[in-house]
Amino acid sequence: MMVRKSKGLGERHQRILDFLLEYQRENRYPPSIREIGNKTGITSTSVVNYYLDQLEKKGMIERDRKISRGVRLSGLNGSPDTLRIPILGPIAAGLPLPELDPNVSYMNDSEANAVDIARSLLPSKEKGDNLFALEVKGSSMIDAMINDGDIVVMRPASDARNGEMVAVWLPRDNEATLKYFFKEKDRYRLQPANPTMKPIFVKKSEPLEIKGKVVMVIRRMDKPLAV
Repeated sequence: MMVRKSKGLGERHQRILDFLLEYQRENRYPPSIREIGNKTGITSTSVVNYYLDQLEKKGMIERDRKISRGVRLSGLNGSPDTLRIPILGPIAAGLPLPELDPNVSYMNDSEANAVDIARSLLPSKEKGDNLFALEVKGSSMIDAMINDGDIVVMRPASDARNGEMVAVWLPRDNEATLKYFFKEKDRYRLQPANPTMKPIFVKKSEPLEIKGKVVMVIRRMDKPLAV
């Protein structure tokens, strides 16, 4: 999986962070410099070290230059700076899905019922309290770099400003969906980030419940990356 932070990082910085998170969670030890380069499309180890130095200065990774696998994300390995966020179930980024039941796990692998995130990867104003995660189903948010199978980390919310990405429960359809939220004159518009799909319109006289706002996205590592 890949963690996408909204601001402050270049594409290569982000690829390295994504790979470090996935590798450490799967192997319980850090990757080598060469493995980082191979996975992120950087052929020169000196260039990899250049980006690692910048990430270290930002406080996002820790390095021990005396060993070959001395790079890891700050706040992992069970420190107080690590958050374990429960994955409650699926959320549609396409056709809406039934409402989530927090007491039911929708994931096949028991290890995937939660995701560990370093606090340093969260937006600076986010404390991390009461966060939850949902597995994305569908492709309506692909222009927002959210694909089928990705994980969205949410902050509980009951209201939203125009343009915010939210999880919305639609009582009229007994369904939930992930979309950009807009208030219009006499209706709400739930806007996909896919030009081939149409928005969902809900009259203000009809019930609509905002369940949460997207804080960050964890993307699948098996998806191809543009160089």
